[in-house]
Amino acid sequence: MNVSRHIARTHQAARIVTQALAYRCRSGLIAAAVEAGRLIRTGDLLDRLGASDLKDGHKSWYGRAVKKAFVAANGSEPVRVWAQHRTTGRYLHVHAYNPFDMALYIGLATYKQTKHLARPAFFQAAYAEAA
Repeated sequence: MNVSRHIARTHQAARIVTQALAYRCRSGLIAAAVEAGRLIRTGDLLDRLGASDLKDGHKSWYGRAVKKAFVAANGSEPVRVWAQHRTTGRYLHVHAYNPFDMALYIGLATYKQTKHLARPAFFQAAYAEAA
C-alpha cells in the first residue's frame, strides 16, 4: 500500500472516533515515542525540573527559545506532536525533542524566566529522571 493511501485511511478513521484518539492517530509514531519517554516536550522538562508553576505564557516562550536553539544547531525544525493544552483542553501542535538534546538546556539558559533553572544540579536531576 502506498504512503498517501495509508495516510488517507488514517485520517478517515480519525474522523469518526473520539477527539483524543483522533489526535493520537494523527501524531502516529511520534506520540508513541512521547508516551514511551523517548521524546519529550518542553513542558515535560519543566515539570521534571520542578518548574510546573510557571505561567503558560512563560512555558510557551521557553519552547520558542528551545526551538530557536534546535534550529541553529541542526538546521531543521524539530518534530511536532499534537498535545492537549492542560488548562483549555484544546489540541495544539507542540515540538518534541530527545531528552538529552542540548537545545532544551540552551533554551533554559537563554530565556530569562528559566535562567535560574540552568544550574548543574537541575541538569543532573533531569538526566537522572530521564535515564
